[in-house]
This record gives sequence, structure tokens and C-alpha cells, in this order.
Amino acid sequence: MPHLQPQARILALSWDETTPQAVAELLTARGMGASRLTVLESLGGPHERVRETRADAFAFDDIVPLNMIAVAVDAGRNARVLPLAPGLDEEWFAHDGQITKSEVRAITISALAPRAGELLWDVGAGSGSVGIEWCQRHPRNAAIAFESKAERIERIARNSLELGGFSVTVTGEAPAGFAGQPAPDAVFIGGALTVEGLFEGAWAALKPGGRLVANVVTLEGEAKLAALHALHGGSLRRIAIDRLVPVGGKHGWRPAMPVTQWRVEKP
Repeated sequence: MPHLQPQARILALSWDETTPQAVAELLTARGMGASRLTVLESLGGPHERVRETRADAFAFDDIVPLNMIAVAVDAGRNARVLPLAPGLDEEWFAHDGQITKSEVRAITISALAPRAGELLWDVGAGSGSVGIEWCQRHPRNAAIAFESKAERIERIARNSLELGGFSVTVTGEAPAGFAGQPAPDAVFIGGALTVEGLFEGAWAALKPGGRLVANVVTLEGEAKLAALHALHGGSLRRIAIDRLVPVGGKHGWRPAMPVTQWRVEKP
């Protein structure tokens, strides 16, 4: 949850009498068990009650459904605090390897240039990482994730809930799933660029002045990008990242597959 930052003060409306316990368990699981929870019940009525406790010592058992929770976040040294910068490490996301790596994702989010209240189409979403980080940039941002595999759709939903991408909607396969969707302000194509009609459908839906960013790693994808660049202009760049890994008892650099990125604005 992006709101769980050190020394944050949060006032939350409860869903029902089970919400305070759920909040306490979430805080404790994130290493924020020392946070103070104040449960405010039946405010303004004859049975008004206010009780306070630490998250990791929560034991209230007769909470009424009409309640609110005040949270004073105490994030310990080992607390799991969501960073505010784009390019979250892959370990924050549940994924099957189909994920835009953190360094490339930071560059991609920058290229997409999110603004408040805008809608992103995340095409070939995989783990949903780009759409989720798009939504983290501003609370009014939203994303539609296009993904065909059922297990990945479920994974995107879990990642969105875990990381605060509450405005990510997951739909089906592209380009068939484009029909009937609201026009995007930006489009990210992270996979399947060479699928017949995919770029054309996304480009047609993109609002005038909107941004489209596509990442590819294959020769076939690069050939498609070169043709699109010749037709529509924009900019091309190649991103190469090496990471340090153990080599026996020593260390060496292991290169990731280079990513070719195309960015273009629609006239």
C-alpha cells in the first residue's frame, strides 16, 4: 500500500466490524506492528466509543459495524515500505518471469509521461507492473491491462491490490479486447507488437496528443518498430542493463537481453 509511509497519519472508513482487525494484520505483516490504531465506533451517538492499541497487539472483539480507524504509522527498520520512485524491484510483484525489469520500467514510465487523471492501456500486461506503477503516480490515474492468460489475469489483480494499483482494470486479449474500451491518453505495448492489427487498433484508439511506447527484444519486433518509426516518426533507443552475479567464488556482469524502445506522440 503506497499510503503506508513512515509517520503517515491515516483516517480510514471501515467496511464493517472486521476491517480494524484486517488493518492490524496488514500493518503487522508489513513490519509496522508498532503503529497505533484508534478505533472510533458509533461516533456522535449514545454508544460512542474510542479505543487505541498497537497493531501487533490488536485484540478488540466486539467492534460495531459502524466504525472508523485512525492509524499512526510506525515503520520499523525492517518495515516493508513501498518506495515512491518508479521502477520497483521485481520482487515486489508476483510474476512468472513475464515482467518489465525494474530499470527498464523506470525508463518506460518516464517515456509514457503520466499526468494526473489520465488513462493508460497496458497491452500484453504480464504481471501488470507498468499499469500499476502508472496508477501510483497519481490517485486519479487509471489503467486497463490487456492480458489473455487466466493465471496472469489473476496475478495482475493480486499485484494491483497489494501495491495500491486500485484503478487497474484487467480485460482480455488484444487487439480483440480493444473494442468498447474508453480511449487512452497513453498506450504501452510490452508484448505481441507483431500480432496482426494490434498496433493499428491501439493507435486508432489513442487520443490526439497521446503517447505510445513499445518495448521489444526480438529481431522481428525490431523490424516492426523500424517500419513504424519510418511511418510515424518518434524516437528509438536501445536499453542494455548488466547485473552483478556470482561466478564461482567471485563476481561478474550478466547482461540482460537489450530492449529496443520506441516512443511516439499521435498528431
